[in-house]
Amino acid sequence: MKRSKKITIGIIIFFLVIALIIIGRYGLGLYFKKKFSKRPLPGVIVEVVANKSFSQSLESYCTSLSSKTLSYKIKKNELLEPINFNSKVNKGDVIAKLSTKTIIAPFAGVIGKRGISGSSLGSENTIILTLDDSRKVLCDLKIPEVYAAILKKDLKLNAKFSAYKNKIYEGKIESVASRVDAQTRSILARAKIRNDASEIIPGSLLEIEIFYNEKQSLGIPDTSIMYEGGKKFIYKIIENNMIKKTEIETGIRNMGNIEVLKGLNEGDKVIAEGLTKVRPGMKVKPIIK
Repeated sequence: MKRSKKITIGIIIFFLVIALIIIGRYGLGLYFKKKFSKRPLPGVIVEVVANKSFSQSLESYCTSLSSKTLSYKIKKNELLEPINFNSKVNKGDVIAKLSTKTIIAPFAGVIGKRGISGSSLGSENTIILTLDDSRKVLCDLKIPEVYAAILKKDLKLNAKFSAYKNKIYEGKIESVASRVDAQTRSILARAKIRNDASEIIPGSLLEIEIFYNEKQSLGIPDTSIMYEGGKKFIYKIIENNMIKKTEIETGIRNMGNIEVLKGLNEGDKVIAEGLTKVRPGMKVKPIIK
């Protein structure tokens, strides 16, 4: 009798312990759930899908030319004052004072000197004074004939000069030849480039990027794209700030943006940064970029 009573008490204690463990675990679960549910939602950088400018481009090189240039042959023994070479002058300023005349700048530009030899231009007492208007520079481009259909006047372009690597000079195509060069299979195009500070020196080699097929289209940052198995996906913010993984089709890539052809609508919100920190179905706090 005593033994059976002990067994009964042991069984009761066992189940009480089990019950306490279950209740304890349930209570802890509720506690942590309540605690962590109060944690703020993770913030993510989001961009609203909108129309952006897209274009294709082709690259070439050319040598810069002054938009205007004049030369003056001067005898050194006629100079009344030293000439300030490489200085900028305005229209109407005195370029050089000679015993026989005074040379006035007919336009704003930079004073220079051209190298000469006695055999080509006379004696060593002679110098060639130049005035270059390089606030806008010209350059002649040889464009492959495959671009004949798109090459036209007023196409926008950017120019880079190695002396100012991080600066971009804007310009446009001023004229296009009416014939293809049969030997080079290229078309000659002349570009005009803004050079307000006269930083591009005539004769400099320029790197040119010409833009064509410009259009407005839906675009998103290229940092929004995930590549999986040859397909492209983005994380879209849907109702209640939940994340949905969405497949898209893309087109032209331009200046850090990529054209969206299918899968998104104007006004949609996509995660632009930190894709590895989130996952589909997660609730987040959107931070509009």
